Amino acid sequence: MISIRAFHADDWAALWPILQATFAAGDTYTFARDASEAEIHAAWVKAPLATFVAEDEDGRLLGSYYLKPNQPGGGAHVVNCGYVVAADAAGRGVATRMCQHSLAYAREKGFLAMQFNFVVASNTRAVALWQRLGFEVVGRLPQAFRHPQLGLVDALVMYQWLGES
Repeated sequence: MISIRAFHADDWAALWPILQATFAAGDTYTFARDASEAEIHAAWVKAPLATFVAEDEDGRLLGSYYLKPNQPGGGAHVVNCGYVVAADAAGRGVATRMCQHSLAYAREKGFLAMQFNFVVASNTRAVALWQRLGFEVVGRLPQAFRHPQLGLVDALVMYQWLGES
């Protein structure tokens, strides 16, 4: 059973290694591979509107996501999220649960759309999941991401309208 709850300060000790491993790999996020703990904490916990964690029935952290307005002012009705799953929890539905939670939370907070600004196209599992959950590719940024193994790869802009049709 995977549960999603709001991030608490005492979760950081378990969350930081998950984030650090993901960003150090350099294949899915634009964070510097050697970003400091303070930089990542600021970006993942302090800057967003909200941060959540996914945990198993034993309380072990499996992943996390943040949610924030994509742009200020006239673009503040569109929400942006980032998701990370622990390597040993991949394939267990954690990202699916977190995305479903984020969509419901965004609607509850009055957001009218969700946009992912920079989905690395070679991250095919994520692209397929977001599409399965109703996101469309609305833009392609050619060779916008420097992948550590693949070289320059495309990044996708993905979008889902949350308001009434």
